[in-house]
Amino acid sequence: MANRIPEEKVEQVRSAVNIADFIGQYVQLKKAGKNLFGLCPFHEERTPSFSVNEQKQIFHCFSCGRGGNVFSFIMDLENLSFPEAVVKVADFGHIDLPASYTAQSQPAAPKDQQQADLLKLYADSAKMYQHILVNTELGEPALKYLHERGLDDETIKTFGIGYAPANQLLLDFFKEHQTDYQLLRQSGLFIENQAGDLRDRFVDRVLFPIKDASGRVIAFSGRILKKSPNEPKYLNSPETKLFNKRSVLFNFDLARGPIRQQKSVVLFEGFMDVIAAYRSGIQNGVASMGTSLTDEQIYMLERVTDTLYVCYDSDMPGQKATDRALKLLGGNSRLNLGVIQMPDGMDPDEYLRAQGQEKFVQVFEDGKQTPTAFEMQYLKHDLNLQNTPDQLTYLQAVLQQLAHLSSSVEQDLYLNQLVAEFDLDKDDLKQQLRSLVGQQAVRRGGGGHSDETQVAPPPAPAPLGPPPATVDGSTNSGPLSRVEKAERLLLYRLLNDHDVWLRLMAIAGFHFVHDSYQQILVYAEAYFKTHNQFDLGNFTDFMTDSDLQPVVTSLEFMDVANESSKEEIADLVNVIMNQQPLVEQINSKKAELMAAKQIGNRDLVQQLTLALIDLYRQQQQVQRADN
Repeated sequence: MANRIPEEKVEQVRSAVNIADFIGQYVQLKKAGKNLFGLCPFHEERTPSFSVNEQKQIFHCFSCGRGGNVFSFIMDLENLSFPEAVVKVADFGHIDLPASYTAQSQPAAPKDQQQADLLKLYADSAKMYQHILVNTELGEPALKYLHERGLDDETIKTFGIGYAPANQLLLDFFKEHQTDYQLLRQSGLFIENQAGDLRDRFVDRVLFPIKDASGRVIAFSGRILKKSPNEPKYLNSPETKLFNKRSVLFNFDLARGPIRQQKSVVLFEGFMDVIAAYRSGIQNGVASMGTSLTDEQIYMLERVTDTLYVCYDSDMPGQKATDRALKLLGGNSRLNLGVIQMPDGMDPDEYLRAQGQEKFVQVFEDGKQTPTAFEMQYLKHDLNLQNTPDQLTYLQAVLQQLAHLSSSVEQDLYLNQLVAEFDLDKDDLKQQLRSLVGQQAVRRGGGGHSDETQVAPPPAPAPLGPPPATVDGSTNSGPLSRVEKAERLLLYRLLNDHDVWLRLMAIAGFHFVHDSYQQILVYAEAYFKTHNQFDLGNFTDFMTDSDLQPVVTSLEFMDVANESSKEEIADLVNVIMNQQPLVEQINSKKAELMAAKQIGNRDLVQQLTLALIDLYRQQQQVQRADN
């Protein structure tokens, strides 16, 4: 029987792993004051409001209100149980856990059973397809094809590449294991006819597993082995509960670490290009799912890096795709952009096989271009630059590009290139460029043009940190009442100062007004029976209600004085115990007054009316004090 992971082992894992390092795999964090900030992985945003406090080893998003410790972060992000989260964090920290403590030996009900079942279905399918490729006669033609494309067995294993044979085996495999028919229908692994019969979707194809950011197989892309006019070259899984091609990038799971180390990502056009680069040591590459980058994919990349290089095929279709990608990214992302061009009109995979690894890597070191340098090359296509009208067309188009640049130095660099190439007068080019800059300023509402070549820079990015109005873990999304402010500060004090805790426990009948704070107080009472001092990470694990964890962590991000006083605590208790009950007393007296009127008791009506007036007077005094 599996053993529960003991608290001391959980604490060892938590203490050994810096939460900023762990979360840094998923979010690009930057220092701002005493905390680290980045784009929240739980919702899409443009201004970073996701904060990590290294000293307290907690995180909190000031926009969506999520918060907790390193375990709750990965539990929420990847839908894991607590034991699974501990094992994942331990693996990151290179901490060995006994087999009896592993998540596999501690089954925990997943938050979404259907999702868990589908993930297992895909994991089993991937294992079966790779086994057929590597270990059976059926897979020999496909394995030979991959070897001829330059993939060794280690690369095939790393990417989990498999083969779906012509004689369909997957459906029989799952029928033999009595897998639920409805699950098979919903998986996307099979095609269903009108009679409800299923057959394998992938037949005689090399299969590339598509994985989510955590490395779990969620779909396949199958490349046909024998060309057929009636079959597409690549066949992808349909969209399912697991797979939405708009929010998936091929190889993002393996590339995320190298992206952080290299501080950049390379966007390739195809799977084989990504794999070719990976086995040559260029491991920060990803590919979109056969379409232009989506907002979701751009956001995934923005969370982990500031810089993206487009490395598409260098033939004309690839150049057009590069141009489209730069325009899309330039208008929809915060990323710094660049281009890497393969020589001789080849795609990356072709160039590696033709020229070898050394020259391939050299291109990535020496062949980086700015978007402007790429556009200056791209604009020459379909023009005869020996022809004067085409020269004028080209120069006008390039100057239009230069007018968008915010750096006068960069503009000057490209103007020098035009002067050298076309033997022109630089002053004439600068005058033409100033005219274009002025026209753009007018279109933007600038009202005229500058005497300088430089375009006014774009607005400065919003400062790192929480937005002006935040949820802040409270029980409501609006401004906090005086009572709730008092509750939050008192809860913070009693958790972090044991003297305050003891003083509060001595007050007969004390309780918080809002249920969430009262529930945390109940948890704290149980926690302090077995713990001499408060540890935030330990306490958030101790609470079984995951909805309360963000409330506790949000308290730690409040801007409060380090030291408390007896007067402060007395004032907080007074607000909570004496001022909030006024509302309850008023409601009670109103109910009594209505009952007295119904029975016609005039004396009681007069008495209750006077009492109600006095309560209203007290309430007004409190409201004036609040203001």
